[in-house]
Amino acid sequence: MQLIHTLSATQFDEVYRYLAQRSYWSKGIDKSLLKRALQHSLCFALVDDKQLLAFGRVVTDHATFANLLDVFVLEQYRGQGLGKKLIDAVMTHPDLQTLRRFTLATKDAHGLYQQFGFTPIADPNIAMEKYVASIYAV
Repeated sequence: MQLIHTLSATQFDEVYRYLAQRSYWSKGIDKSLLKRALQHSLCFALVDDKQLLAFGRVVTDHATFANLLDVFVLEQYRGQGLGKKLIDAVMTHPDLQTLRRFTLATKDAHGLYQQFGFTPIADPNIAMEKYVASIYAV
C-alpha cells in the first residue's frame, strides 16, 4: 500500500463514482466540477497496486488555514485502519504544519478526527457559512 497525491484517470473515476453516487455530502456532483475541485486541492489517496482504497483532499493556503474534505474509505476496505492511515498522512504533510486553523465537517466520524486533535468549534459565534445543500441535486 502506498500514499499518492496525483490520481490516475481510473482512480479519479473511482473517486467520482463514490462521491457522486454513494456519499451523503456530494451526491450528484458533476464530473467536471469535481475535476476542477481536485486540481485546486492537495489530494491524498491510499492505493494498493494502483487500486484506490481511500481518498481525501485538503483545500489550503499551505501556510495558515486548511479545510479537510471528501474523506472516504471504499466499503470493501473498511475496518482495516485505512481511515487512520489516511488522516495521519494528511496531518503529517509538510505543507500543513504551520496551520492556525484546520477545519472539517462530518456527520459520522467524530471519533476518528478527535484522535488527531480535532474538536468542536471553540467559539461557534465566530463561525458562519453559506451552505447550499441541494446544489448537486439531479
